[in-house]
Amino acid sequence: MTITSHPVSAPEFTAGGGLVSSGIVSSGVELDVDEFGPHFGAEIRGVDVASSSDDEVRAIRQALVDYKVVVLRDQHIDDAAHIEFGRRLGDLTAGHPVWNSGDVPGEVYALDSSDDGFADVWHTDVTFMPRPPMGSILRPIVLPRNGGDTNWADAELAYLSLSEPVRRLVDELTAVHDGNRAFGYYLKQRRGGRGNTWDGEEVTELVPVSHPVVRVHPETGRKSLFVNPGFTSHIEGVSEAESRGILDLLYAHITKPEHIVRHRWRLGDIVMWDNRNTLHYANRDYGDTRRVMHRITLRGDEPLGPA
Repeated sequence: MTITSHPVSAPEFTAGGGLVSSGIVSSGVELDVDEFGPHFGAEIRGVDVASSSDDEVRAIRQALVDYKVVVLRDQHIDDAAHIEFGRRLGDLTAGHPVWNSGDVPGEVYALDSSDDGFADVWHTDVTFMPRPPMGSILRPIVLPRNGGDTNWADAELAYLSLSEPVRRLVDELTAVHDGNRAFGYYLKQRRGGRGNTWDGEEVTELVPVSHPVVRVHPETGRKSLFVNPGFTSHIEGVSEAESRGILDLLYAHITKPEHIVRHRWRLGDIVMWDNRNTLHYANRDYGDTRRVMHRITLRGDEPLGPA
């Protein structure tokens, strides 16, 4: 199943700042696809996830791999329908390894700004676990009048746009990812050392894990950078100063404007992204206004590097 893009007569810009083109998915299912740019991000229009056919779901799943970030508008669903849509795309994880989201289903991670539910640091979801999620599906519940946009960075495009000597360097490196910096205190003090069940085991501590700095996508075989400021603590086998220098270089490069798409939320939106080759950042620019988002995640696999 492939996606073929057909440019419109003249380029124009969406409200999110991206170039528009139309596309179809060839498999007997036609989708109306607006690309945000030449390499990254798309809105799929005219699909109702609550009543979509199996072929439409497969086409959306392929679009997720091809575009990395996919926006679906006007999807006014509840948590149950959110979870059902996720299950049609793949196996689901718990909402989060340690966070207690309260009175919501166990598959849901509720990010509530009234309870420190912020994501204003570039990160890739849950890379501090041995098997981070394959993808995430996010929808808004309560939105501020303005602000609270989410940005995604294309770590595959960032890898490709590095110079060849730097690519050779990072191909050989491994980094440590540590969830204690963000969630260690919460797990110990608010959960009493009893987190959620992740990959069949209750999480009682957050043991740092090692992942390759360059990850090979298990479906496309393409390489992307797999480090993020939220959870990557250091690079193994180099000095502290070298680790800081390499990571700072990679972070600055990943978040160059040409690697980023930005989404302005509306109620009814669903945005899904490939967690294996993207980072994201939620703008914290809405003051004391409340912002609540519900996220589910698709079960992933162990990241593998070029070796």
